[in-house]
This record gives sequence, C-alpha cells and structure tokens, in this order.
Amino acid sequence: MITGSAGFVGYFTAHALLRQGWRVIGLDALSDYYDVTLKARRHAMLEEMPGFTPVIGRLETPGLLQQLFAAHEPRLVIHLAAQAGVRYSIDNPASYVQANLVGTAELLEAVRAHPPAHTLLASTSSVYGANTEMPYTETHKADTQMSFYAATKKATEAMAHSYAHLYALPITMFRFFTVYGPWGRPDMAHFKFTKAILNGDPIEVYNHGNQQRDFTYIDDLVAGIIALADAIPDPKAPVPGDSLSPVAPFRVVNIGNGTPVKLMDYIAAIEAACGRTAEKIFLDAQPGDVPATWADTSLLEALTGPRPTTDVHTGLQHFVDWYRSYYRV
Repeated sequence: MITGSAGFVGYFTAHALLRQGWRVIGLDALSDYYDVTLKARRHAMLEEMPGFTPVIGRLETPGLLQQLFAAHEPRLVIHLAAQAGVRYSIDNPASYVQANLVGTAELLEAVRAHPPAHTLLASTSSVYGANTEMPYTETHKADTQMSFYAATKKATEAMAHSYAHLYALPITMFRFFTVYGPWGRPDMAHFKFTKAILNGDPIEVYNHGNQQRDFTYIDDLVAGIIALADAIPDPKAPVPGDSLSPVAPFRVVNIGNGTPVKLMDYIAAIEAACGRTAEKIFLDAQPGDVPATWADTSLLEALTGPRPTTDVHTGLQHFVDWYRSYYRV
C-alpha cells in the first residue's frame, strides 16, 4: 500500500516496487496543490504496469483506509501522502491539519486494525528546524520547527511512535532531504529555476544565495526507502548509532545524499544543464526557511549497506532533459 502514489516520490516508489514484482495499491487524492495533469500522468503510467491498483480518495475520509486495508491486507505500507510545502503552510495551515494530522491518524488506525509486517512513514529534514549542529543526526533534538509544515510532520512522528508502543507495530519514519529529479513537483526550486531559465526569465534567489541543501536525487531516495522495508525495527537488535526507541519497535532514519551543496552551485549546475546563464534577483530569506541542511546517513548505511549517491550535475542534467522533452522546450 502506497499513499500519495500519484505524487513525485510516490510514483517512483510504486514504479520500483512494481518492477520488483510487488502488487501495489496506490491511494491518491489528485489534489490541486500543483498541476493535476502531472499527477494524473504519473498514475496513468503506473496503471500500464501489471499489479497496480489505483484508488482515488483522500486519506482523511473516515473509514476509507480501513476499507482498503480490510480488502487487501497489505504486507508493506509506505505512507507518502501529505500536504507538502513550507511556504504554503503559512497561507493555508488548515490543509496541513487535515492531510498530515487527520490523514495520518486514519492511516495509523487502519494499521492497528490490520497490522502489516512493516509500516514506513515519510517525514522531512525540516523537522530539525533551528538546529545548527551539522550534519543532522537522527538522535539530535528536533523541537524547534520553523514552519507549520515541519511542525505537522514532527507531530506525525510522535503519533506513529505512540501507536508503535501501544500496539507493538513496527514503524520506521524516514526524513527526506530536498528531493529532486524528473517528474518533480513544480513548486520545487529546480523546477522553477529550469522553467525560468529556458523561458529567458529572471530567477529569484532567496537569502541572497547564502543557503546550502543536502539535495537528494529521486532514484537514490527510492532505493533507500525500499532498502529500509527489510530493516524492521526490533528493540532487541540495535545497530551502532541507532535511533531505536527504548519502548517501541520504532526508529527514525535520514535519507539524504550526505553532502550539502551551496545554492549558487546548484543554480550553476542547472545553468550548465540548460546551456544558459540565469539573470538573478537576490532577495531576503523567506519565512520558515532554514539556512542549511545536511544529512548524516551513517544509520541508513548501517541498516541497508552501501547506497547510491547521484551528484547534482548528473541529477540535474537528467531533470532538464526530462523537462525539455515533457514540455517540448
């Protein structure tokens, strides 16, 4: 069972599992937060693959997930559906309450009623908030979220831990670090920059370019998610540096590239892939943004072994090539 299967990460995760021979139930609301045509196309491509069953509906619909779990009894659950976006959460916090909090509560109730072998839930690097200790390690305190989006994702971690403890449900939370790649979300920086550069428009560079991010290529992220499916939390079997809960089969794991990249270097890689130099408008930082992210991925490697790491020049060239093809630019 994959929630958010028409989303950026959901599509690629479902595609990879279907290629491995899994049967996948994909739930998505096809919300209009961004271009619904893009989401529908992703789902349509999955429907062309054997073993995929699409379900259109909202997480927070009372009883919907209970019905799906009862009908299909999933062995593996990957919860990716959420209202995303740091900046949008300032303007429309109610949508985050419904999708991220109420929706996750519905999912956890379905997991409790029909326990799978393992449940994996998506969190975000944004939960580290104002923490300035780098690289971010799963055992760092994460109590100073700087956006409502991040606050709702931290809340889902706490909700999931309580269910893992109360009902002995093996749950892994994985924290994403700025994912990019083909078929990505139009509200993400690499999408906006590419669109503007190819159109000959200026790009807006926040915090005057003084930011760095642990940019993670989509294929690397999906490989990490799928590898974690077999790393079922067991409080009796920790690994070095583990984030295992002392009272529940629950852990938190970073999935990132492990190497921060300066924003201006990221932009330069997009310019190189586009074959054009961008006109830049430098602006102050936006509310809710953090100046830097950097994932410590040693726990992921201890649990799953060596992992792929795609450099930004390669990853962004793949994205720009896809963008040119999809939009016929």
